Amino acid sequence: MRVGVGAVFFKAGLLKYNSWEFTVQLFRDEYKVPLLDPAVAAQIAMIQELSVPVFLFLGLATRLATLPLLGMIAVIQTFVYPSAWTEHLVWGSILIFLLTRGPGALSLDYLFDRRFSGARMTVRGLA
Repeated sequence: MRVGVGAVFFKAGLLKYNSWEFTVQLFRDEYKVPLLDPAVAAQIAMIQELSVPVFLFLGLATRLATLPLLGMIAVIQTFVYPSAWTEHLVWGSILIFLLTRGPGALSLDYLFDRRFSGARMTVRGLA
């Protein structure tokens, strides 16, 4: 689930990066995100889409990483593509699952938790 939803956003970020002028034009003419200059909105979206999914792929700070993507989905659903609610519902459901349940056993979060919870148990056992 982490890789699937992360890949959607990462691919969108790569597209923005590879065709920057077109991306800014798209933000200006079609997306029309309120309160932000189209170039600024495009840059924020691209940076988020290229950085946050990496955390999902690794399973690192997974719960925290879901929050900016959920925010992006809310903005896209509200201001850009309100008719694409089925896709947004799927992506949002996956992210909410990850937010509430965590990344699973194949993640750095899981490894760090096991490593450091074991250390806490050892320290408590000595005290």
